[in-house]
Amino acid sequence: MDLQLRNTLERGLDRMNLTLEAGQIDTLMAYLQMLIKWNKAYNLTAVRDPQEMVSRHLLDSLSVLPYIRNEALIDVGSGPGLPGIPLAICRPDLQITTLDSNGKKTRFQLQAKIELKLDNLTVVHERVEKYQVEPFKQVISRAFASLEDMIHWTRHLCAEEGVFLAMKGLYPDEELAALPTDIVVKDSHRLQVPDTDGERHLLILGRA
Repeated sequence: MDLQLRNTLERGLDRMNLTLEAGQIDTLMAYLQMLIKWNKAYNLTAVRDPQEMVSRHLLDSLSVLPYIRNEALIDVGSGPGLPGIPLAICRPDLQITTLDSNGKKTRFQLQAKIELKLDNLTVVHERVEKYQVEPFKQVISRAFASLEDMIHWTRHLCAEEGVFLAMKGLYPDEELAALPTDIVVKDSHRLQVPDTDGERHLLILGRA
C-alpha cells in the first residue's frame, strides 16, 4: 500500500513538473501516514481513501509551489495542515505559520511538526480574528467560503505590500465581483492537479 501511494505521489509530481528531493518525498509520505492514522480517530478530513488523500491533499497543496514567494507565509484555516505542512516540507527555507481554531486539528499539526522535525513551521490554535501578529507578506487559504470572507477575516494578517493566495475550484467570477474596491487580482493561475475532477485555480490578490 505504501509503495502504491508513493508511486501515485511521484507520478503526480512528475505530471506537475515538480522536482523534490527523495527526503522530501519520504517526509510527505510520513505526513500522509500520520494523517491516515489520526483521521480514523479524530475525523480531521472528510477524505477517507488514502489514494484520494494523495491527490486531493498532497498534490493539491503542492500545486501552488511555483507561485510561492521567498517570504514568510501564513496558512489560514489550515485544518490538518493543508497546504501549510506540505509547503513547509518542500520549502524548508521559508517560515510558515498554520492557523486554525480547531484544537484537534492543531494538536495533530503540532505532532506532525515534532515527528517530522519541521523547524520552519509554527502552529497556532486561535480564531483568525483574534490572532494579532506582525503582518505576513503571504496569506494563503484553501478552505475559505468566499473571497470576500477571506479578505474580511485575514486583512489584518497581510502586510500592505503582501498578497492573498486564494486556492479555489472553478474561476470565481461572482466572488470577484463582490470584492472590496481596494483589493484587486494581481494574477491568476489554472492549477493542474492529477487524479482530481473539476477545475482548480489560484488567485493572487493584493491591495490596489
